Amino acid sequence: MNALHQYLFDTYRAERLGEPMPPAPGTHDLAVLRRIRDRRLDRRRLERALAGRPARGGGLRAVLLRWTRPGSC
Repeated sequence: MNALHQYLFDTYRAERLGEPMPPAPGTHDLAVLRRIRDRRLDRRRLERALAGRPARGGGLRAVLLRWTRPGSC
């Protein structure tokens, strides 16, 4: 049984029992991925701070923004 089959069983059961419908498979995937990314960034910032290095975040993004910002050269 895959996630879609389980979802269909759960929606059928919820409808018969008058319970709220469950979320569709994949509804919260992006939120979970963002949460994982944020936790990794927080851990890296903490490790940098404990090592005595600046704890600024977004290294690659910051460099790309500096390079593409008008008048930065």
